[in-house]
Amino acid sequence: MMNSVKQNSITKQKSTSKRDTVAMQVMWNRMISVVEEQAQALIRTAFSTSVREAGDLSAGVYDIDGLMLAQAVTGTPGHVNAMAAAVAHFIRRIGRDNIFEGDVYITNDPWEGTGHLHDITVVSPSFHQSKLIGFFACTAHVVDIGGRGFTADAASIYEEGLYIPIMKMAERGEINKTLMHIVRGNVREPDQVVGDIHALATCNEIGHLRLIEMMQEFNLNGLHDIAEFIFENSRIATIEKIAALPNKSATGEMTIDGYHTPIELKVSLAINDEFVHCDFTGSSGVDKMGINVPLVYTQAYSCYALKCAIAPEVPNNAASLAPFVITAPVNTLLNALHPAPVALRHVVGQMLPDVVYNALDKILPDTVPAEGASTLCNFQVSLRPRTDAAAPEHALRAEVLTFNSGGSGARPTLDGMSATAFPSGVMTMPVEATEHTGPIIIWRKELRPDSGGAGKYRGGLGQFMEVGATDGHEFDFSAMFDRVDHPARGRQGGHDGAPTIIAREDGSMMQGKGKQFVPNGGRVKLEFSGGAGYGEPSERDPELVKRDFARGYISAEVAKRDYGLSDTEIESINRALLNGTSIQ
Repeated sequence: MMNSVKQNSITKQKSTSKRDTVAMQVMWNRMISVVEEQAQALIRTAFSTSVREAGDLSAGVYDIDGLMLAQAVTGTPGHVNAMAAAVAHFIRRIGRDNIFEGDVYITNDPWEGTGHLHDITVVSPSFHQSKLIGFFACTAHVVDIGGRGFTADAASIYEEGLYIPIMKMAERGEINKTLMHIVRGNVREPDQVVGDIHALATCNEIGHLRLIEMMQEFNLNGLHDIAEFIFENSRIATIEKIAALPNKSATGEMTIDGYHTPIELKVSLAINDEFVHCDFTGSSGVDKMGINVPLVYTQAYSCYALKCAIAPEVPNNAASLAPFVITAPVNTLLNALHPAPVALRHVVGQMLPDVVYNALDKILPDTVPAEGASTLCNFQVSLRPRTDAAAPEHALRAEVLTFNSGGSGARPTLDGMSATAFPSGVMTMPVEATEHTGPIIIWRKELRPDSGGAGKYRGGLGQFMEVGATDGHEFDFSAMFDRVDHPARGRQGGHDGAPTIIAREDGSMMQGKGKQFVPNGGRVKLEFSGGAGYGEPSERDPELVKRDFARGYISAEVAKRDYGLSDTEIESINRALLNGTSIQ
């Protein structure tokens, strides 16, 4: 009888424990849904096309100590992983005794936010039953922050635009009108920027409301228990993935364009039982132009690269990120200190996954992709009425930022993705949305044949773009490109991707970085870089080669030279296309 009672008790405890675990998992998934709705609210209410169309943002929920519990699926690693460390700075700067219900905090500090002044981070404390239970945070890239504009031409952070230290945007629900006046008086697009700031605050409120609904549904008074469950399970799952890897070390390196001179990126990667360490000692020093990277952004993209390769299925939070340790020497390119210029920190920072994978491929072969365009192919156009002659009455000033992508590198078992941003994950902005924001004309936007490196798996294609303005306007073209002189490198015998090319309509070459004047009637022609190939081109499935030629991804020349397609096969495909025959 005693054994029977004891067994029944154990069974009941196990059953209760199982129910608790299931409930915790449901709440965890629900919390991820909460922050995804937070991010979608930001997209729906934002003024800037970079947020509404490209998804250049992040959103997350944190515990009372500023540790990230969950992040939205929508967003970029540079924002999310950098913002993961930001809330602790807000708590320290504001002070716990100065945190009130209805408060909203704000900053664009590159070192305590997400890497440059154009990113505005907003944090809101979340209260339940008059008790602080956590925080919501979100970040978005705004179209303008004053200063020299979105360019690498500044010599220090002071030239790059308006700096907003961590401060209260609202206290107990009362908006800081003085701050809003200062912002409006220092940016070129005040309605867009202030509108985005309010959208950031609103999306945090949406997250808070949905969290309170969840807590009431599950009869929760706080987030301590669910936080403990999330952190413990994430930590264990991530460490298990790392422990299954060989304890080895390797080095990686890559040369990229830089601004005036090439820069070197070097990493030493070591896998241990419970963590992975990346050290960027040996990389270039601080640059005099605005391509330097605060450590928080270096950590964000390096950590993302490792997590994609090692533990991609574990949700992002403080515990799943902690085992990936990223260091760089103080006051170097990848750990630049104030007042270094950092406006284009993404141009270098988004290259870091390729550097990390250069090392990781030596430890885990057949795991990571070949190099891609990697950094976004962004440019900003500052339009104004022409000054070389009388401008029409309709001419106006406008700032237009466009997010574009080259090709991603081929993967160990798949082709690279064309015109797709990796590692940033932002979306390419539609032509219609771009042209709606100002007197800009996108004359051409299409895939760039032959730009993907040849291989058993082909690199993704870059794009052609041709940009101008409506009659009566001149503009400054702020270029922020790389891969001009150092294209993506192939892996395991794959060929390099095509380099970036930027030129005027007359064919004269333009610089890959910096602000450059374009007169009325002028155009800028762009060819964005392609991803590199993976594996020997001779090993590619001939049917895939024929498909690529039929679809215009590769020319007849490349089909013959790199893949061995015969003239007879090419003529046969051309006849089939003329006859309307489908080629899979």
